[in-house]
Amino acid sequence: MNLPETNKSLGQHWLTDLSALGDIADAADITADDVVVEIGPGPGTLTQLLVKQAKQVVAVEFDAKLARELPRRVKADNLRVVTQDILSFDFTSIPAPYKVVANIPYYLTSNLIRVMSESLNPPTIAVLLIQKEVAQRVTAKPGDLSLLSVTAQYYWEVSLGELVPAALFTPPPKVDSQVLIMRYRSEPLFEDIDIKKFFRLVKAGFGQRRKTLLNSLSGGLHLDKPTVLNICQTAGIDPSRRAQTLDLNEWNNLYQVVETYNT
Repeated sequence: MNLPETNKSLGQHWLTDLSALGDIADAADITADDVVVEIGPGPGTLTQLLVKQAKQVVAVEFDAKLARELPRRVKADNLRVVTQDILSFDFTSIPAPYKVVANIPYYLTSNLIRVMSESLNPPTIAVLLIQKEVAQRVTAKPGDLSLLSVTAQYYWEVSLGELVPAALFTPPPKVDSQVLIMRYRSEPLFEDIDIKKFFRLVKAGFGQRRKTLLNSLSGGLHLDKPTVLNICQTAGIDPSRRAQTLDLNEWNNLYQVVETYNT
């Protein structure tokens, strides 16, 4: 396949290695009954595999020229091309259940995870090839958690797939990539949660990462320190800890106590 020129401003790097492409597709466990949304198909190297495995592939491509050329590059009756920014794409237009498979530009990762997580019609599984460090940050354990990892792990069961070296891309990016596998939780992680209020608390905690919970929650929630101290103690959490050390259950414990102060 002749590869088109990449658009540096769109973060385009083409992957043609069949083994790596196969690893991405395999991680999604695609069957002949599946509808797959592919984000940023580019020249269609991954698309060619997906159309052979899925019932239908909906390829969402922001680059209008690539979108026009894709049906010529990948001739398949079960391929539908949509020219659109994935961050404004209406996922409710896709019949449930469906899957997402993509080799995405690195800059899209955080916003894409947020958009899919908050969608009224999220995919059952999302397999994303992203920057290795970000994939590992999404799947981090307490001690290294971030707002991104808490968000992802609240909505999804996350795991890491294969590593893809930078040398396999054209042109090679500056860092290696890794497959991130996210399976949407069939049941909410916690009961009786107001999502906006829960993440307001989490954002407050991570607002000043280097500060203790006592300081970050006091500033982020506009509460005096004696009140935050009491909240932490009631939740069974040392107020001298930092946000990245809390697991999701501890965030829920904090949330439940904070809510008692708001009622």
